[in-house]
Amino acid sequence: MKKGIIQIYTGSGKGKTTAALGLAIRAIGQGLKVCMIQFAKPCDFDTGEKKIVKKLGKDLKLVQFGDSGTWVKPTLEQDITVDMKRAGSEALEFAKECMTKGDVDILVLDEIIVAANLGIIAEDDLISIMKSKPTGVELIMTGRGATIKMMDLADLVTEMKEIKHPFKKGFNARKGIEY
Repeated sequence: MKKGIIQIYTGSGKGKTTAALGLAIRAIGQGLKVCMIQFAKPCDFDTGEKKIVKKLGKDLKLVQFGDSGTWVKPTLEQDITVDMKRAGSEALEFAKECMTKGDVDILVLDEIIVAANLGIIAEDDLISIMKSKPTGVELIMTGRGATIKMMDLADLVTEMKEIKHPFKKGFNARKGIEY
């Protein structure tokens, strides 16, 4: 890739991770290599994205840090543990390595915006990654609550806006649709 840009998928609506995965699959179809690092998602949850990685082989790498006891999606009321911060720091270091080694054309940092908003990682560290992105890497970041600072540095920002959601009618997350 000659010129990669920074993309942000944010907002309260469904579809941020789904959009990033769709782009990843399209890129793989064109011969590009993709790495997705998931922040603030349970490591022991059997998601569709984990299953597709096995089918797509070496072209899509999915990485999570921490374990099921520490790397869960916290709410604002929960305390962020030392283990969560350690996992976030390890994930950031791995993201830097991915960008500088030249092993990937597209780096997806899934839920990194949420991780920054909750204090799992520092927003300044996220901004540093954005500013140090090599020219040939496409950087995609997802999560609710992108800040003005993040959006100003991005080349593309898409906001998913919730109009209506089945969760409000008591629907649970559905296998293959929400995970």
